[in-house]
Amino acid sequence: MSGAISDAQPAKLARVNWAAWAKALGSFLGVIVLTYLGLLAVTFFIGRVIPIDPVLAITGDRAPEHVIARVREELGLNKPLWQQFYIYISKVLQGDFGTSVLTSNSVLQDIKRTFPATIELATLGIIIGAGLGVPLGVWAAVRRGGLADQAVRVMGLIGYSVPIFWLGLMALVLFYAKLGWVAGPGRMGISYEYTFTAVTGFLLWDTAVSGQWEAFGNVLSHLVLPASLLGYFSLAYISRMTRSFMLNELAQEYVVAARAKGLSETRIIWRHALRNAAVPLVTVIALSYAGLLEGSVLTETVFAWPGLGLYITNSLQNADMNAVLGGTIVVGSVFIGLNLLSDLLYKLLDPRTRIR
Repeated sequence: MSGAISDAQPAKLARVNWAAWAKALGSFLGVIVLTYLGLLAVTFFIGRVIPIDPVLAITGDRAPEHVIARVREELGLNKPLWQQFYIYISKVLQGDFGTSVLTSNSVLQDIKRTFPATIELATLGIIIGAGLGVPLGVWAAVRRGGLADQAVRVMGLIGYSVPIFWLGLMALVLFYAKLGWVAGPGRMGISYEYTFTAVTGFLLWDTAVSGQWEAFGNVLSHLVLPASLLGYFSLAYISRMTRSFMLNELAQEYVVAARAKGLSETRIIWRHALRNAAVPLVTVIALSYAGLLEGSVLTETVFAWPGLGLYITNSLQNADMNAVLGGTIVVGSVFIGLNLLSDLLYKLLDPRTRIR
């Protein structure tokens, strides 16, 4: 009898475990669907509320009434609002964001052309921001109240307070116009634009794979200044949060116990305290990266960087709402994806949040 009971217990635990995983997966997928529907609803109603008529943006103010009516019917704008929303969702799910009035191309085609530039810029920026921000935050926490702590906090305060477009202009004046250390606005020198064909849109990768190292250096020279600016902007936030997390961990009892056992301070800080602080820090870095992807509009404008931010800005100035809403959906989707990815990494790093 006891053997039968013991054999039944693992089976029961397995069924409970599978049920928990199924419930968690269903909840996870439900969050994705509801969040994305909310994003689509917001972008749809923004497109209907703003005082810009998409029909007039296509036809012009002097078009005949019958032409305006035909275009309005073709776009489905003469239908009830709920039908327009259904059509909008159906097209977006198929990757159809409409046609750009500004470029006369498919909005999706324009996004595929411009988004790699933004990803390349934001990726290098977050590498700089996290690569420097985490060590500086740890250093400030260990030297709490000291000169190093004050210096890191002032650096972060400047990064928060000074407008990024002003920093960009001053950086161009100093490092490009005065010192000549880096290349100016744009993504690549004019002489290379007509001799180099991009394959993936990521110019650093394309030039390196093709072995065109002179072009690679030119691309890097254009990239380093705006990426450093975004890196400094994210460094201010990451270093501050790292300092806060580390101060909390260094005050825990396990740190006192580790010191009592004679462990070195370096091992306690980097292998124990930072490892525990890395759990919430993953979310901070992921959201900082998402913020750089969606918030690089001013940087791209100042440096004439042909990315998605500059594309959305130019489209907005020309009342090209298909392009504006399409770019907004893409950026929002990336933000949702990175947020969900950070939640998954959080569960992997923290065993207490895993399903048992």
